[in-house]
Amino acid sequence: MRDIEEDIKVLLAKPTETIEEHTKKVMEQCEKLKEYNYISKEIYDNLKLACKYHDYGKVNEEFQKRVTATKKILFNPELEPGHNLISPFFINKDEFEGRDEDYNKVFYAVLNHHSHVNNFQELEERKEFIKSFVSNYKLNKITNKKILNMKKNINIEYEVLTGLLNKCDYSGSGNYSIEYKNDFLIKSLNNLKFQWRELQEFLLNNTNENVMVVANTGMGKTEGGLLWIGDNKGFFILPLKTAINSIYLRVKENILKDNIKKRLGLLHSESFNFLLNNLKEFSYEDIKNYNKEGKALSMPITITTLDQIFNFIFLYPGYEMKLGTLSYSKIVLDEIQAYSPDLLAYIAIGLKKIVKAGGKFAILTATLPPFIRDYLMDELKEIGNIKYEKFIKGDDRHNIKVLDEEINSEFIYGHYMKKGKKTLVICNTVKKAQEMYVALKEMGIESLEIELLHSKFIRKDRMEKEKNILKFGDTTNKGNKIWISTSLVEASLDIDFDYLFTELNDLSGFFQRLGRVNRKGHKKEFLNEVNTYVFTKINKKLFINGNSGFIDEDIFNLSKKAISSAEGILSEERKYYLIEENLTSENIRNSNFNRTYREYKKYMESIWIGRFSKVETCKKFRNIISYKVIPLNIYEDNKVEIEEYIEIINDLKFSEEERVKAKDSLDQFTLQVGIYDMQKNSKVIRVNREEINILDGNYSFELGFQRKKQVEEKKQEEEVDNFL
Repeated sequence: MRDIEEDIKVLLAKPTETIEEHTKKVMEQCEKLKEYNYISKEIYDNLKLACKYHDYGKVNEEFQKRVTATKKILFNPELEPGHNLISPFFINKDEFEGRDEDYNKVFYAVLNHHSHVNNFQELEERKEFIKSFVSNYKLNKITNKKILNMKKNINIEYEVLTGLLNKCDYSGSGNYSIEYKNDFLIKSLNNLKFQWRELQEFLLNNTNENVMVVANTGMGKTEGGLLWIGDNKGFFILPLKTAINSIYLRVKENILKDNIKKRLGLLHSESFNFLLNNLKEFSYEDIKNYNKEGKALSMPITITTLDQIFNFIFLYPGYEMKLGTLSYSKIVLDEIQAYSPDLLAYIAIGLKKIVKAGGKFAILTATLPPFIRDYLMDELKEIGNIKYEKFIKGDDRHNIKVLDEEINSEFIYGHYMKKGKKTLVICNTVKKAQEMYVALKEMGIESLEIELLHSKFIRKDRMEKEKNILKFGDTTNKGNKIWISTSLVEASLDIDFDYLFTELNDLSGFFQRLGRVNRKGHKKEFLNEVNTYVFTKINKKLFINGNSGFIDEDIFNLSKKAISSAEGILSEERKYYLIEENLTSENIRNSNFNRTYREYKKYMESIWIGRFSKVETCKKFRNIISYKVIPLNIYEDNKVEIEEYIEIINDLKFSEEERVKAKDSLDQFTLQVGIYDMQKNSKVIRVNREEINILDGNYSFELGFQRKKQVEEKKQEEEVDNFL
């Protein structure tokens, strides 16, 4: 018999690293989790043993042939068992001193730290085949009865340990830190020398609790959420990338200020591009490594989108690593009412699992309809006490006029010509926003006094417009200008206008829109007159009907009834009670929203581990069909430049940095559109493995993209994108 302890000193885990050397690196990451007090002594003891044994299976001859080959030999699970199937036979049960459950957890983690096949089924049906690859070693007995008993008793502790093993393994293999210590956040916040408000004091005093908080816009929820996270690992989740980027820069520049690469992460589908364009003080290699560690969830604080964190609920192969990370993390969810019913179902299921794993959550929102609160409380009733608090006192900020008509440009034009000031117009669709812009321009509003922002601008134009609205919308800024937008500006954007003209979508959305006007409550003079006009007639095609529409008709009608009774000065407390009294579970029982939530929740509860791949999970989570396109006139005007970028991207003779920067430059000419914007037989360019459609239509910096008039014009044109 060969001596396994001697062989791991000389046999390879990687082409340039022995099994023992690799195991040592993995164990070092385990020690960091212990050092930072992220894991308990029990978990640490089990994780240490899982790290020790996880790669013992690599001593088999076939693996050694592949790892030492000069030409790459692909792994074939039909001809060779994965090393994760072999390693459990080496786990010495005596090391557990009778702790059978701990042995089972370590066994499970080692067995499942890779998922090439159905591991339990493979172990049951091909046991002798697996053992034959290491027959020259002393192996421990694994009976089918033992496997069956283990499968019956799997719980979340098994999943967490598997995830932590994977996290240690990946960081050890990738030569990056599994975590960076958070010993700076409270100090950085205290350095602001702020007098904490009531909301912030509450969060600071309840940092060890799961909390739900309703608080008015402008009360400092961002700082409050960070105080609640404290010197712990935390994730700050927001619904819109525009807001995420803005808060990332704010936390980076105003709160943390230095050593960002080991403190603050940014994570969403376009985060690398954003970092590349905004961290000019970093080299390309710095940004690449920084982004890599951000994606590996190594940063103490990460500002991110829901899909980047909560996708673990789809149980794709490897989901355990995310769950393992969340087991010692604190999650802040900002503006939860902005999510669609499918995403709310994912949140409810995800929060339950996170808390069971050991993590904590804080829901911070300007509005929390009772039916959404009931969804969450119903799902989370098993986890113990959740502290619910409201902070709804404050200066009056809004004087409202309700008009039972469609939003119209003549009314807005007349008001602006008389009053001027910072004027915000919010429409429910891109098309309506574009029409409003054209109409106001035709009436005589000068180009310098009107601007449009929505999701159908190419990236470079949209970035410029987002910077412009944030600058113009700063509370300290004075001016005369009309900004027209969509729900893109609805949540978490720190902008402050003097007047608002808006279509009604629903009560929560409307109150979010109110948060962009007299945001700080300092403009007392505006309360002597109407500063918010809400138009309560909308195109009926926007109501959900089968696969079209995106506004729930029942919730809209409840909202219209509620707001129609609230003309005049609308206090912060009155806003809260309008939602409490109208958006109840009973009132929306028969709504499309409620049906959809229940359907998704039931569906998610029926899935099993490995049902979906990670790629499928991404598509299902977003539940949006979108296409990357370049408008035809943009393509023709920039054809030489675009083709140069494509040539660089596709040619491996260029460095990685050159190709990545060319890809970023190409993406500046693109935007995402829905299926109704697509045309048959449009030109397609292939960039590496990606397809980009050249879409005929009208595009300008002023208006963005407008598709050509088509038969489908009568169909619903807008899709809701929760990840704008």
